[in-house]
Amino acid sequence: MNWFSALFKKEEKEIIDPMKKFLIVGLGNIGADYVNTRHNIGFKVLDHLAKKESLSFQTAKLGDVAEYKIKGRTLILLKPNTYMNLSGKAVHYWMEKEKIAKENVLVITDDLNLAFGTIRIKSKGSDGGHNGLKNIQLVLNTTEYPRFRFGISDDFKKGRQVDYVLGEWDEEEKAKLPERLDMAVEVINSFALAGLNNTMNAYNGK
Repeated sequence: MNWFSALFKKEEKEIIDPMKKFLIVGLGNIGADYVNTRHNIGFKVLDHLAKKESLSFQTAKLGDVAEYKIKGRTLILLKPNTYMNLSGKAVHYWMEKEKIAKENVLVITDDLNLAFGTIRIKSKGSDGGHNGLKNIQLVLNTTEYPRFRFGISDDFKKGRQVDYVLGEWDEEEKAKLPERLDMAVEVINSFALAGLNNTMNAYNGK
């Protein structure tokens, strides 16, 4: 039975291979009031992926979680339930629980500095004033983790930033959102299958 035991151990090792496991974090705020707001684009991207792949989120510690498998890779999809300002707590917990290295984490967030729907993937960077990224940086004690910024534009009057970010998409944005969400799903798949650098080259600026 030694060969059987060896085979089982080999398969077990492949299942938990850290290079094939990823944590995809969509940032947002929980609650009905936030569902369709610009700030919740991270949740919206993961919900779109889950719908396309017939996945179900389950409420777990510090967030709603779904498992997505694609071509030998396992992606843990996480929507933190900590509210945006404490996102780091959930990210850190699931990184530790699933033994996922920071290089295999992708954080999806809104970005005021990019035109609506524009995609920018980076391997590291500042928080850019984003409270979710700020807390993740604080908890992980690093700025070196991949992030996927989804542009929401800065079409608001002076002093109205909070209202704009926490406001709902306008009709023109709603019409364009499905195509943008499809591309966001492509980005996630590419990150897991082709790697960060190839994904940046293929999708940045689109």
